[in-house]
Amino acid sequence: MRVPLVYHPLYSAPLPSSHRFPMAKFRQLRQCLADKGLAQEQQVHQPLSCPRRWLELVHPRRYHQAFARGELDRQAQRRIGLPATQPLVQRTWLSVGGTLRTAQLALEHGMACHLAGGTHHAFPDYGSGFCIFNDIAVTASVLLQQGLVNKLMVVDLDVHQGDATAAIFTGEPRVFTFSAHAASNFPSRKQSSDLDLPLADGLEDQAYLQSVGDVLPALLDQQQPDLVLYNAGVDPHRDDRLGKLALSDQGLLQRDHLVFDACLRRNIPVASVIGGGYDTMDALVERHALVFRAAADQARLHGL
Repeated sequence: MRVPLVYHPLYSAPLPSSHRFPMAKFRQLRQCLADKGLAQEQQVHQPLSCPRRWLELVHPRRYHQAFARGELDRQAQRRIGLPATQPLVQRTWLSVGGTLRTAQLALEHGMACHLAGGTHHAFPDYGSGFCIFNDIAVTASVLLQQGLVNKLMVVDLDVHQGDATAAIFTGEPRVFTFSAHAASNFPSRKQSSDLDLPLADGLEDQAYLQSVGDVLPALLDQQQPDLVLYNAGVDPHRDDRLGKLALSDQGLLQRDHLVFDACLRRNIPVASVIGGGYDTMDALVERHALVFRAAADQARLHGL
């Protein structure tokens, strides 16, 4: 089986050329995966926009309507860091739908990968750090409401803490949140995940992999989730402009192998999203492609 992938051509909404968010990376990642033989047409599923009733399991109507209509105040817009253009509104709803579709495919096939997603700084009634809606929180909430799962685990290995995801599921025993992140990085005010693994600045491959590897397998054994939602942000890379860790390309690849292998060994379906990354476009796209390479390798190893 080839790993199911989820992508929509509208993910790369136009932004001013001077904007620091690398919006073109989604389109370029799709091409990169095709060039590497990691994304054949029959693998790729095109999502629908998230229905409003599902989005509102996390985000109240007053917030998402204000965003869609361009009615957020200046402070709220500045906190998000993205302009509320119509193409951006459309891609935001599509991306949430994409993560949900990825999770559904993972439950069906054992694993699936999204060419977007990981907007873990979006709180119910405000966005932050380039995150408008929390795709993982909405996805988990929908799957629980529909009875497709009884328990989930969020494994967030972006360099920034999954603060909003942690806050949203505080007191929700059916969702276990695990975040391994640079302790000194954004956000300055951390939330409490079910398990936080704060990491020292400059941590390199071996120490990072040992830190995560010492925790994750035991967590999976303890929690026995029906699904893992994995944020594979590449901003722990040593060259990332907004990261403070020091992983190499090989370190990121080994990290992704570690997560997929730990899940699949336990017959736990896993759905990945690409999370954050900030570098020159070509280098960034190559880094984001690593999780898809790891997924393909692990699918073969585990006979999916």
